[in-house]
Amino acid sequence: MVRTRRPRIGLMRKLVTPEGATLDLRLASAGARAGAFILDAVVMIAILVGASLLAAAFHARMGSAFGNVILVIWLLGFFLLRNFYFILGESGSRAATLGKRLLRLRVVARDGGRLTGGAIVARNLIRELEVFLPLSFTAYSAAQGIGDRWMATLGLLWTALFLFLPLFNRDRLRAGDLIAGTWVIEVERHRLGTDLMATDTAPDFRFTREELDAYGQYELQRLEEVLRRDDPDAIVAVAATIRARLDRTDEYRDRAFLDAYYRALRTHLEKKLLFGTRKRDKFDNAA
Repeated sequence: MVRTRRPRIGLMRKLVTPEGATLDLRLASAGARAGAFILDAVVMIAILVGASLLAAAFHARMGSAFGNVILVIWLLGFFLLRNFYFILGESGSRAATLGKRLLRLRVVARDGGRLTGGAIVARNLIRELEVFLPLSFTAYSAAQGIGDRWMATLGLLWTALFLFLPLFNRDRLRAGDLIAGTWVIEVERHRLGTDLMATDTAPDFRFTREELDAYGQYELQRLEEVLRRDDPDAIVAVAATIRARLDRTDEYRDRAFLDAYYRALRTHLEKKLLFGTRKRDKFDNAA
């Protein structure tokens, strides 16, 4: 008998997009999140070792006169590395660091909206209080002698409290997720299937420039997800939302309407990119 993998019902969530579509998502397990963090830590350690060897070589060449300066630069670089490594990784289009990409994870906003820079910064700066500062304090206290071992133990307990927090809440959230309003989800791998641009659409759907300027790249990506999932309820809801925003009254053939709008919007945005104009979402008026 062939055993099929059953979905983890306890980690399944529904996310409502700004256009009213409901997407079924699977939250990342605590083990997957821990594995991604370990992979990211290995990458950061490799970078840190390389920078340390470079600093040691520079110190040997220049002499002890610049020892304090090199130490300050090293400490500053370590601070920037352990914070901005995560921020820069999750600010990209994949919303994931290298470790999360390898384990097929990404960060999303729990309200279904666009993941903002403020949320990314907030969830990652909290990690400094969760892990790095307590561990640094623990290492320093332990190095001072027996009298400070209690303080070192307190630092370890503080770190353990936050590290194991995802095990004690149903959404597997760490403190940074609670503050920033984010989820870490598993990214499903889909077969490419048919090219949506090759869809045969009816010729009676035409869109003005103003109608195409109503949305940006973020909404285009969400629309593509809805079309690929081909959920009838989501198709109807999204078509109604787009028609209301465009003030259109041709309320028929929802799937054909969305196919036509997807093709027109994608072509419109790609043409604007050729001239260096990027419209990120419907709130981006600069484009």
